[in-house]
Amino acid sequence: MRIDVVTLFPEMFEPVLGASITGRARTRGLLELGTVNPRDFAADRHRTVDDRPFGGGAGMVLMAEPLHRAIKSVRRPGSRVVCLTPRGPRFDAAAARRLAREEHLVLVCGRYEGLDERVLRLCDEEVSIGDFVLTGGELPAMMVADAVARLIPGVLKKADAAACESFEGGLLEHPHYTRPRVWRGRKVPEALLSGDHERIAEWRRCAARRVTRRRRPDLLKTST
Repeated sequence: MRIDVVTLFPEMFEPVLGASITGRARTRGLLELGTVNPRDFAADRHRTVDDRPFGGGAGMVLMAEPLHRAIKSVRRPGSRVVCLTPRGPRFDAAAARRLAREEHLVLVCGRYEGLDERVLRLCDEEVSIGDFVLTGGELPAMMVADAVARLIPGVLKKADAAACESFEGGLLEHPHYTRPRVWRGRKVPEALLSGDHERIAEWRRCAARRVTRRRRPDLLKTST
């Protein structure tokens, strides 16, 4: 898979997506990451990409033409263009799985008060990471890229690792424990030490439902 990010701050991405699992995926050729800066497509020597909004109001708005040119420079047949914006549908595990099936994603990062509405005709969808506002779409784009990249076949060491995590099957993930068996008086559940795979699986299923019922009961409505 290839992911291209349209952003005014391309330098933000390498420290995050060049490390750990995503970094190794790139080294192994499973993931390609590129960035394109709308300033490189500005029409004046000052590389202006924003202007005051018609109708007045606080803040500045990203201009349509530099964004249009930046998106067009990386979009190709079969690309899926996703705009990161607070007003989009909530990004979730199902969206990550869907986007992971694409061969090429273009993630468009807004800034300031947002972007000119007319450029959204180039986007296939809008996505939000939650009901709050950030200074720009870069952090959401990193989150989407990370969530999608780990679902690419071969990125995780164990093929079924992603299928056992929170939100898969409508439940939060079961608790995890590691050595020592007793830590500050708290013991690892006996079932996990039994060596009985069926018993362990049953414990984990029950524990996942308990955790979900306690912390996210809304998820149980969709898992039953």
